Amino acid sequence: MRHVVFALFILIAGWWVTNPYYVQLLTFIGIYTILALGLNMLMGYAGQISLGHAAFYGLGAYISAIATVHWDWSPWVALPLALLLTALIAFLIALPMLKLTGYYLGMGTLGFGMILYVLFREWSTLTGGASGLVGIPPLKLGSVALDSGNGYFYLVWAVVLACFIVCERIVHSRVGRALRAIHDSERAAGAMGVNTSRLKVWVFVLSAVFASLAGFLYAHLVSFISPNSFDFIVSIRIVTMVVIGGMASIWGSLLGASLLTLLPDWLHVFADYEMVVYGLILMAVMIFLPQGLTRGILDTYERSKSRCSRASTSTQD
Repeated sequence: MRHVVFALFILIAGWWVTNPYYVQLLTFIGIYTILALGLNMLMGYAGQISLGHAAFYGLGAYISAIATVHWDWSPWVALPLALLLTALIAFLIALPMLKLTGYYLGMGTLGFGMILYVLFREWSTLTGGASGLVGIPPLKLGSVALDSGNGYFYLVWAVVLACFIVCERIVHSRVGRALRAIHDSERAAGAMGVNTSRLKVWVFVLSAVFASLAGFLYAHLVSFISPNSFDFIVSIRIVTMVVIGGMASIWGSLLGASLLTLLPDWLHVFADYEMVVYGLILMAVMIFLPQGLTRGILDTYERSKSRCSRASTSTQD
C-alpha cells in the first residue's frame, strides 16, 4: 500500500512542481536516494564499511559515457554493459577486500576509490581527463528525449520505486535476516550456518550495481562528467546520507538523500566549509540520534504516545 501512496505522491509532485530548477533538484534527490539505498544495504544491514562508494558511481557514469560518446552506442545498450562491468569489478574487489573488517575494510575501500579517481583523471583518451567528458547524449523513449524536466524526473523516481521494492523484498527475506545476523555478529552468524563470505560479496556487488545505475542516470542527465563528481568527498556525502537518514532503514535513505541534497541550498554561505558542516552534522546525529533521524523520530513519537497513554490512565484512576 505504501508503494502505491509513494507513487501517487511522485505523480502529484511532478505535476505540481513546474519550476525547472526544483524539478532538477528533486531529480538529483532521486539519484542520491539510489546511491544511499545501495550503501545502506551494505553498511546498515550487513555492517560492512565502505568509504569508496563514489568509485562505483563513477564507473556507471564513465562506462556509459564512453560507450555513447566514443562508440556511438545507444544509452539503453550501454546501461547493461555499465551494470555488468561494475558488478564484475565489484566482485573481483570484494573477494580479497571483504576479508578485512572494521577500519581496515574502510581504508581498503577508500584506497580503491582513490585508484579509480586517478584512473578517471589520467586516462584522458577515454575519460577526457581532468577536463571531463562532454557531449553525453540524453536518454530517449522512442522519439521523445528525456534530457531534462518532468520526463526525466518520472524516469528517475520510477527507478527509485523499483529499488525500494527490491530492497524491501531482500530485507524481509531469509537473505535479509542473514545480513542482519552478520551485522550483529559475523561469528555467531557463521556458527548458525550462514555463509557469511558469500553473502558479504553478494551485498557488496548489489550496492555497487545500485551506484552504477545512479551514475548512468546522472551522466545522461547532466551530459557532462568529470573526476571531481566522483571523488572522496562524494563518498563521504553518501555515507553521511545513510547515517543521518538511519542505517538499516530503507526509507531513511530517502530522508538522508533529501536532506544532504537540499543542504547546499540552505547553507550556501558555508560553501567553503562543506566538509566542516558535514562533519558537524554527522557528529550531532551520532551523539544525539545514533540510529539516524528516521528511527529517532519514530522513537520520539512512541515515547510521546506512551506518556500520553500513561497520563490518560492516571487521570482515569
